[in-house]
Amino acid sequence: MPTVNPEPLWRPDPQRIDEAQVTRFQAWAAEHHGAPSEGGYPALHRWSVDELETFWEAVTQWFDVRFSTPYTRVLGDRAMPGAQWFPGATLNYAEHALRASATRADEPALLHVDETHEPRPVTWSELRRQVGSLAAELRALGVRPGDRISGYLPNIPQAVVALLATAAVGAVWTSCAPDFGARSVLDRFQQVEPVVLFTVDGYRYGGKEHDRRDTVAELRRELPTLRAVVHIPLLGTDAPEGALEWSSLTAGDTDPVFEQVPFDHPLWVLYSSGTTGLPKAIVQSQGGILVEHLKQLGLHCDLGPEDRFFWYTSTGWMMWNFLVSGLLTGTTVVLYDGSPGHPDTAAQWRIAERTRATLYGTSAAYVMACRKAGVHPARDFGLSTVRCVATTGSPLPPDGFRWLHDEVRTDLWIASVSGGTDVCSCFAGAVPTLPVHTGELQAPGLGTDLQSWDPAGRPLVDEVGELVVTNPMPSMPVRFWNDPDGSRYHDSYFDTYPGVWRHGDWITLTSRGSVVIHGRSDSTLNRQGVRMGSADIYEAVERLPEIKESLVIGIEQPDGGYWMPLFVHLAPGAVLDDALLDRVKRTIREQLSPRHIPDEIIEVPGIPHTLTGKRIEVPVKRLLQGTPLDKAVNPGSIDDLDLLHFYEDLARKRA
Repeated sequence: MPTVNPEPLWRPDPQRIDEAQVTRFQAWAAEHHGAPSEGGYPALHRWSVDELETFWEAVTQWFDVRFSTPYTRVLGDRAMPGAQWFPGATLNYAEHALRASATRADEPALLHVDETHEPRPVTWSELRRQVGSLAAELRALGVRPGDRISGYLPNIPQAVVALLATAAVGAVWTSCAPDFGARSVLDRFQQVEPVVLFTVDGYRYGGKEHDRRDTVAELRRELPTLRAVVHIPLLGTDAPEGALEWSSLTAGDTDPVFEQVPFDHPLWVLYSSGTTGLPKAIVQSQGGILVEHLKQLGLHCDLGPEDRFFWYTSTGWMMWNFLVSGLLTGTTVVLYDGSPGHPDTAAQWRIAERTRATLYGTSAAYVMACRKAGVHPARDFGLSTVRCVATTGSPLPPDGFRWLHDEVRTDLWIASVSGGTDVCSCFAGAVPTLPVHTGELQAPGLGTDLQSWDPAGRPLVDEVGELVVTNPMPSMPVRFWNDPDGSRYHDSYFDTYPGVWRHGDWITLTSRGSVVIHGRSDSTLNRQGVRMGSADIYEAVERLPEIKESLVIGIEQPDGGYWMPLFVHLAPGAVLDDALLDRVKRTIREQLSPRHIPDEIIEVPGIPHTLTGKRIEVPVKRLLQGTPLDKAVNPGSIDDLDLLHFYEDLARKRA
């Protein structure tokens, strides 16, 4: 249980509080919408969830959201799932993302950095021109509102242009990083049936070139709905037969035409990790993402036109979409395409220095790796512009807070944030006007009625419970793709507490209003910010004839590490020798992702299941975290309780 009144690690000074956009928003909302003028952030947050419609209307006015046709009301139906935001309104996300081009034409919208660590700018006017040219070419190819456009791309300016051009025409964007193997990509893209595929010939990572032409050829064969493939020659190869060249599609000097679409019109499809079967194809709306990201980036991250926003991410993670939305606030967005630790562990700090980043976001795992490697950011780099370091992907341990405070700057705003692909935003995290306590997220986000509940649905304070959200958020999915009756969407979040979003995290809400995240209450695998489900691993590994069945678990460690063992039940006569270990690792690296190679491969006498035949991942995870057997699992639901004693013994030996 958190200490009731510990001394904060950091407090914002009065000038920072006065100048923060959230402070100015509160004063304006008090004058125009009846928000509390006193009580600071806690009072503003309470108002934002009690007066949900008034709050979100205030957000759209404060950020001057352009509705080409007006809304009839803010919230037509507040039921979850199925909340209807701003019915009647039409707008376009890309139009808002490019607004700064009118006043900052020759300033950088994007700074592209590769493993040479030399930033290369793309100005606002050039970004707008390329988006206009590509959007016109997409329309000429017959792309219409609602069509799906896919990107198999690294974190490069072309990916941003393709996303914005897609949104401009009212089509639906979806992307995977090129380190994903063909099977992982097809499990995602085949669900949404894209008509255009943007792809590279390969990518550079860790000082090496990785040729992806064979994978691209397989994607083309297995995606029969494709009308066009667009080739981006990162490695300098010629376009494959029948593919279009990126350079020719973006050569025009055409001002973008922005299709005005309904508020709930799909903007993009993100994917869950696929823990049980295919990844869920999560559809988020143009309007919902627009207003949620304006709130999150403008008020919580305090970003504006003078800022430079760097977050280490890949296009296969929701943080890339979030990063691109920095453009909504007129911020210069830093795109890094490369290894987080090349040529050395300090690489990301070097990029923050060279791009003059003001908000630098990374993973908790990277912070802990820097600490372990003896990196000294303040000593070795000029980081005077960095006023906030934010972390996500997993909870930042207390040692990580202290290391950032000691090794970067004592007057550093440390923002540990937590949200989800499911809402493409944060439930809790950064607030520029609140103190930072070691090991804690500062507060729940505005408009987010975040609570911690016990199994009976009773709110908890200073006790661990399930993360729930009791009011709708605009960026909650409008639906899942290929889920006509909405049952999969409902079962994913609303089957535990009817009408209330249950996210799958263990949290504590402290009596001071801060939040502590304790890790997943489900079995998502999260390596370096890239989430993958166990089902992907099983499908690949169990194709090997020696593997009868497998079980993979990802466990957050107290020191900030992440242990991911793979348990294998071998076929009769098979032996877990070096050759088989190598084949298992190679299979996962080539077919799925090099980031998801297990830390250990352990032979087991069998894999436990529920009575309906499902592998029991969460109970095994709890056992390995030290939970007693009688509290980790309901014995009546297991097919072979004796098998669990193996994992119980393993946990005891590791402890």
